[in-house]
Formats: sequence, structure tokens, C-alpha cells
Amino acid sequence: MIRRSGGAVRPDWERIVESQGLGFHRAVHPGHLSRPYWDESVHYEFEMEEVLRLEAVVEELHRMCLEAVDHVVAEDRFAELGIPDWVAPSIRASWQRRDPHLYGRFDLVYDGSAPPKMLEYNADTPTCLVESAIIQWHWMRDRFPDGDQWNSLHERLVDRWAELGPRLPSGTLHFAWTNEDETGEEALTTAYLQETAEQAGLPTVEIALEDIGWDYAAREFVDLEERAITAVFKLYPWEWLVKDRFGPLILQHLQTLPWIEPVWKMVLSNKAILAILWEMYPDHPNLLPAYLGDPGPLESYVAKPLLGREGASMRIVTPHGELVRTPGDYGAEGYVFQDFHPLPEHDGQHPTLGTWVVGDEAAGLGIRETTGLITDDTSSFVPHVIRV
Repeated sequence: MIRRSGGAVRPDWERIVESQGLGFHRAVHPGHLSRPYWDESVHYEFEMEEVLRLEAVVEELHRMCLEAVDHVVAEDRFAELGIPDWVAPSIRASWQRRDPHLYGRFDLVYDGSAPPKMLEYNADTPTCLVESAIIQWHWMRDRFPDGDQWNSLHERLVDRWAELGPRLPSGTLHFAWTNEDETGEEALTTAYLQETAEQAGLPTVEIALEDIGWDYAAREFVDLEERAITAVFKLYPWEWLVKDRFGPLILQHLQTLPWIEPVWKMVLSNKAILAILWEMYPDHPNLLPAYLGDPGPLESYVAKPLLGREGASMRIVTPHGELVRTPGDYGAEGYVFQDFHPLPEHDGQHPTLGTWVVGDEAAGLGIRETTGLITDDTSSFVPHVIRV
């Protein structure tokens, strides 16, 4: 049974987590909040059997999501996801080639007794990776040296890069983030993923996305050293990338210049997938009812913009008829309406389980807590252990 416990924090914990790579924890958390982003004064405890059940759920959800991509492609349902007509052929071709994918994060609601429910799938640009893979692992080794944790993220990422290496063109793998990243979270996440690729033996180089250029004479993308770019990992949403002035060129060259994550993940990173999954697997114990365009039979629901991020631009109608809105500029692309399912409460905090997939296998857990109805940029990350 899941349990929330308190405990003493390590002396000089801020210096410790920053030395381990969490350099953005001050910037990602609004300064007016009294609670830090990384909060090791509390942690969650799980039974091993509980973790094994969660692992099985995550892998089943991932399998269902891949079948949903196949369905969207086969039935040509791109317009329902707001995907432009001119992008759809590239997604179809990428899926048919099975362009390789790296990782993703399911956000689940779980109270320790009822079946966990999928809130969404962060399949294209998931963050909270450094704190999940590295920071909480070292916290556990310091606080519970004989303990265990649902956390094979680092090893699985290295192994996955080793699997992907032979499928990528020869040459250097570029790791790209955006200069628009104000907190440094995306740059550090990208740097960590670059490190795991290097540990797998892949040659790498870092680059800002804005510094990628197009050589008109050679008809190829190049970096600042005018080296040809032969493969790219990017921590930047596909829905933004295709709208870039080089977007059409990127799509035209996907067969010879692969991008990770692949463009077919535009289907999974779109919250319309929640409604498609419910349509394909009605009454599945790990899904919440969801509908496109309107709430359908739902009396209480969360209206989520198809391309929203960090809980922005949502509307919530609670079972008591209360209307709650979150600020943001998303929603022009349309909404999916998902059944309102309250997060469990522990000491006034509401946890969301961020469960990781690397390749096609469950790989770990990161937990965010909030005092409100939605996990957003005011939520704190707390570590976990497996009771032994």
C-alpha cells in the first residue's frame, strides 16, 4: 500500500542536488512559493508487489498507445488531432518505417487500492527526467542505503541508445535544445540524455536548435562548424518544429536524417489520444472516459487543450458543479474532455505518478505533488522508496 512519510532533509541538500545536475530547481519553481521544487522532507513508500503491478499497467498502456497510432494512421484521423494535412503523410511514412523512439512518461492517478488511471502520455518532450533518474536515486542511497527504488532509468536509457545506434546513420548524433528555454531545464535534460548516449558509445555534440542551418549547395542540414547533421535528438515539440520556416525541409529529409523523438509521436503527444484510446478500449480499468469536441455524457470533467502543457488553459467542472480555470494561451487547436477523477490526498497534498517508459519497457517513477486540482509548475517533486 502506498504511504507518505516524513523525514529529515540532508544537510546542504541544495548544494548536493545542484552538484548532481538539478541546476534548474530554483528557476522552474515560482519564487513566491514557500515549498521547494525538490522536497526531500517527505517521500512515498511502495510495496514491491505494488510496483510490479504498476509496471505491468504502464507497459499495457504503452502497447495500447502504439495500437492507437496504428489506428489513427490506418483510418486517416489526423484532422481530428488538428494535425495539418501537409504533415500527415510524413507521420504516416515515419510510422510505417517504425522510426525509432526513445522514451516517454505516463502521468497516472493512483490511490494505492483502485486501479491506476491514465491522465495523459508525455510522449514527445517529457521532462522531470534528471530528478527521476539521478537525484532521487542518490537521495535514496544517502537516506536508505539498503533500500530499493523503482528506477532503472539510467541503465535502460544507455541500453536503448546502444540499440538505436546501429539504426542511425553513421556520423555524430546532435543533441538540440532551444534558446527559448528560460529555466535551463530543457538544456540540462538534453545534456543528461546526451551523456547516456555517450555512455552507450555514440559520438555526440550539443547544439541549440536555433543554430542548425541549411546548406543550400549541399542540400543538407549543418551545425555551426558546417558539419553535416545526420541524426538529431531534440527536446522541442513537433507541433512547433513543423511550423518553423525549415519545417517542410525537415519533413522532406526524415528518411535520411532521423529525429528523435520521431514525427509519429505527434499522435501520442496530442491529448486527443485520450479520446481515441477510450473509443478503442471502452471501460478499460486504467483509462478515464474521454471525448473529443464536447463532454458527451460526462457531468464532471477536465477540458484539456489538445496541445497544452504544464496544466495550462484547462477548464474543470467538478462533481459539485464548480468551474475552475487555469491560465494559458492554448486551446485554439481544440479540446478533449476527460472524466474528472480527483487525485488522492495525503496530508493535504495530491500526488501524480510520472511513470517512465524507455523503448517499450517500464523504467521508473517520479512523483509530483500539488495542493490544487492540477499538477502544474507550482508542483513539487518528491522521492520514493520500495519497502524491503
